[in-house]
Amino acid sequence: MWFFGSKGASGFSSRSTAEEVTHGVDGTGLTAIVTGASSGIGVETARVLALRGVHVVMAVRNTGSGAKVKQDIVNQVPGAKLDVMELDLSSMDSVKKFASDFKSAGLPLNLLINNAGIMACPFMLSKDNIELQFATNHLGHFLLTKLLLDTMKNTSRESKREGRIVNLSSEAHKYSYPEGVRLDKNKINDKSSYSSFRAYGQSKLCNVLHANELSKQLKDDGVNITANSLHPGAIMTNLGRHFNSYLAGAVGAVLKHVLKTVPQGAATTCYVALHPQVSGVTGEYFLDSNIAKPLPLAKDSELAKKVWHFTNNLTDSQPGESSS
Repeated sequence: MWFFGSKGASGFSSRSTAEEVTHGVDGTGLTAIVTGASSGIGVETARVLALRGVHVVMAVRNTGSGAKVKQDIVNQVPGAKLDVMELDLSSMDSVKKFASDFKSAGLPLNLLINNAGIMACPFMLSKDNIELQFATNHLGHFLLTKLLLDTMKNTSRESKREGRIVNLSSEAHKYSYPEGVRLDKNKINDKSSYSSFRAYGQSKLCNVLHANELSKQLKDDGVNITANSLHPGAIMTNLGRHFNSYLAGAVGAVLKHVLKTVPQGAATTCYVALHPQVSGVTGEYFLDSNIAKPLPLAKDSELAKKVWHFTNNLTDSQPGESSS
């Protein structure tokens, strides 16, 4: 039986912090993109990667907030290498501009941390007329990964170092719609059958399926890049800003013994991104810095292919760089 706080095979647990799981790891010479790096566990992820010598590109919606976070990190970690770039994952045009600007900067890319997300928001459509949680949490990260994959492949080849793609999912992936993933834009956008929590679960299930299919394709291509997904843990960050204050308070009171701190919440991301134990590990789902079992549906390779093609068609509604 798994007890909260008990150590798994990795030697780490739900109580381990991001600094603890990366202790002694040297990330010098690596470049990472962290989406959503100006709030919640994204800040701590950026800070700890920078602390370990990684050059971190903070991909954020609000560059003003991003600049303040960057300064805070530099104050704590003298010599930290950080850049702030604008990225709105709910807009395909913004994702394309970010990818273009990043490539124009001529930077290598070793680590792609698809961290940003929104949770359980009221029904809204993105700028591209796609339900906002699906658009932000899955579609935006799918397109970002697709557009930066050649850069990652080149970096891996030239540096002879393993590239790593990390998708932040959630245990909520187990609570999607009954059909799992709605492979139809009209159904995804159907306001009458919209459930904020099931739509969140659907987007998080897609994060796991995306990592798994990407892992398979990278293996087939013989590329030295891994792709994994993870659940960071239950953390009271502003991800849950769409909860009402009474509900948030009640949940916090009940879960205060199992809720993670932000340093604990960023641990699994930093572990999967940097730790030597994870070298060569791909297509896995992590929880508390250990390999865990996702929903069986999340391991369905046929569904993963269907979601891949469906999402790819959505992103191809405008021309973009091929992922092959």
